[in-house]
Amino acid sequence: MDKTTETKVTRRGFLKTSTAVAGAAMMADAAARLAMGQASDKMRIGLLGCGGRGVDAVRNCVASSPGVELVAVADLFKFQADGAFNGLKNLGAAFKVTPDKCFSGLDCHKKLAATDVDLVVTAAPPGFRPMHLRACVEAGKHVFMEKPVGVDPVGCRSVIESGRIAAQKNLGIVAGTQRRHQFPYVETVKRLHDGAAGDILAAYCYWNGGGIWFRAKDGRFKDLSDFEWQCWNWYHWDWLSGDHIVEQHVHNLDVIQWVMKGPPQKIMGMGGRASRDMNGVIPGNIFDHFAIEFEWPGGVRVLSECRHSPNSADRVNEYVVGTKGKSNCCGNIWGETKWDYSGPNPNPYVQEHADLIKSIRDGKPLNEAEQVANSTLMAVGGRMSAYTGREFSWEWLLKSSKLEIFPKEENLKPGPGIFPPVAIPGKTELI
Repeated sequence: MDKTTETKVTRRGFLKTSTAVAGAAMMADAAARLAMGQASDKMRIGLLGCGGRGVDAVRNCVASSPGVELVAVADLFKFQADGAFNGLKNLGAAFKVTPDKCFSGLDCHKKLAATDVDLVVTAAPPGFRPMHLRACVEAGKHVFMEKPVGVDPVGCRSVIESGRIAAQKNLGIVAGTQRRHQFPYVETVKRLHDGAAGDILAAYCYWNGGGIWFRAKDGRFKDLSDFEWQCWNWYHWDWLSGDHIVEQHVHNLDVIQWVMKGPPQKIMGMGGRASRDMNGVIPGNIFDHFAIEFEWPGGVRVLSECRHSPNSADRVNEYVVGTKGKSNCCGNIWGETKWDYSGPNPNPYVQEHADLIKSIRDGKPLNEAEQVANSTLMAVGGRMSAYTGREFSWEWLLKSSKLEIFPKEENLKPGPGIFPPVAIPGKTELI
C-alpha cells in the first residue's frame, strides 16, 4: 500500500486485495485468543453514525475479535439508523440489536451512551466527534472514533481532555488512523526511528484525488431543513468536515507526525477553489486544493499537498528523505541499507479494532486521543493558514487560537442552515 506507486487505496479495496498470508495470520491470532478463553468475554458495541464508514467499521470490529456483539445503533437521521438496523442483520449471531436500541435525533449519542454497550464506534460527521467522544467517555464507554476527530482548535483540545478523562477511568480510545496499525508502516517507522535513513531532512505527503460526492435536496430528502440537509452533505462545509485537508489528508499528516515524533513548530500554506466554483454549481464553503509547508526544529520542512479535482490523477502517499536514505514509510527504505518489508499484512481496518479490543481485555487499554487530536490539529492548522494567508506557530495554534466553527451543542437543532462564506486569503481573520 502506498509504496513506490501513486495509488489511492480505499477501505473496501483493501478488503478485496488482502493477501493470503494476512488471512492466515489473522486466523492464527484468533485461534490463539480462543485458546486463552477470550471468546467468552462478550464485547457489546454500539454504532454512532450509521453511514457507509460506520457500517463498515462495525463489520471490521466484529471480524476483528471473538465475542463481539452489536447491540445498538444511532444516527441523526432515522432512515440511516433504520438502514443500519436492517443492513447489519447479516452479521448473524453477532447482531443483537433490538428495535428499542435503534436511536435517532440530535441527542442520539446520549441515548446510545445510556445503554449497556461496552464500546462505541463513532463515525458521525467530524464536527460532532468531540461532543460524542465526551458523552461516551463520561458514560464510561470505550471508544473507537473515526478520523478526523474535530474541525477546529477548540474541538481538538476537547478531544485531548476527553483522552485524559478516559485515562483516569481506564478506558480505551483508538482512532481510525489505520496506518498506525498497519504492519508495513509500523515496522518501517520503527526502523526510521532507529536511524535507518539517518536524520530526517525533509518529507512530502499527498492526498490528491478526484471529485467527491454530493447529495441534492430533492426526492425523499426535499423536506429536510437546511441544517439537516447540510448534515446529510456534511463534506461540503468546513464546520462539519473540517474541509478535505482535515477529513482525508489527516491520514498522511498523521504518518509524518508519527515519523517526526511530534507536531511541527510552524505552519504556512495556501489553497483555494477552482473546480468547485466552475459554473457555480457546487455548494459549500470548502476549498478544493491546498499546499502547506510545515516546519520542524532544525529547519526540517515538510511539503503537504491535497486536492479534489474531477478527472485528475491520484497521488496518496508519504515520503521522507534522510542523511542516509529515503523511505515511503510503508515497507521500503532505500539508501546505505536497503530494506523491504516481507512479513504478514493483515487488513489494517480490522487490525485497529483487534488491537483496541485486545488492549481492553488485557486491562491495558490503548489511548490514542491526544495523538489523533494533534494530527487533526495539524490539518486544521494547514486549513487555517490557507484560509487566512497567515503563518503561525504550533504553540499558538494549540494553546491560544480561539477558533470554534462547530456550533455549541445547545444551538444544534433542525431548522435554518449554517452557511459560512468562502474564505478569502488575506481578508479572512485568523482567530
